[in-house]
Amino acid sequence: MTPIKRLFDLLFACVLAPGAAALMVFLACWLWVRQGRPVFFGSERMRSVTQPFTLWKLRSMTVVATDSGVSGGDKAARVTPVGRVLRHTRLDELPQLFNILRGDISFVGPRPPLRQYVERCPEIYAQVLRSRPGVTGLATLVFASHEQRLLARARTPEETDAIYVRLCIPRKAQIDLIYQRRRTMRLDLWLITLTVARVFGYARMRRLPRDWKGLARK
Repeated sequence: MTPIKRLFDLLFACVLAPGAAALMVFLACWLWVRQGRPVFFGSERMRSVTQPFTLWKLRSMTVVATDSGVSGGDKAARVTPVGRVLRHTRLDELPQLFNILRGDISFVGPRPPLRQYVERCPEIYAQVLRSRPGVTGLATLVFASHEQRLLARARTPEETDAIYVRLCIPRKAQIDLIYQRRRTMRLDLWLITLTVARVFGYARMRRLPRDWKGLARK
């Protein structure tokens, strides 16, 4: 991460912090009343192939003793009614402002992967995680909806895992590497703007600009 990008993260996080904190307190109280404790959910993610950290979210699923892997159709029944609202608006990710202030992640970058996928695909993530992971990013905007549709058809954890490793990881890595080669503060601001617009249903980025596609193979 460049010093300018880190400075932007800190300044933007500080600007958002008062409003985000007030909203988070309200949502935490709402969750406590509607679905009980715990209110927050911490997941181990990787900021590099060797550096783990805890990524924080507002809890949107029922708690089970053992849970691993990404969310697919096999976990759909565990998403709470309140959780569906939080996920749709991405408000469940508000606590990640804390991760940004700590320097675990940036506002823009590849989504931080689970350890199990980094260990299974070390060559891919050795390249992808040269960029600091982020709350949103090019792959999130371009591929997230398609990924959800792919994973929604899975009925077991094994099916979810197979689809994610075979179809999702390679495609997301390709897009993340395009971002890595084109990243500028102007691009980051554009992706943040698109993310906000997408939350309110005003914009969707369904495909990459044609002249970007060859960058993933360089």
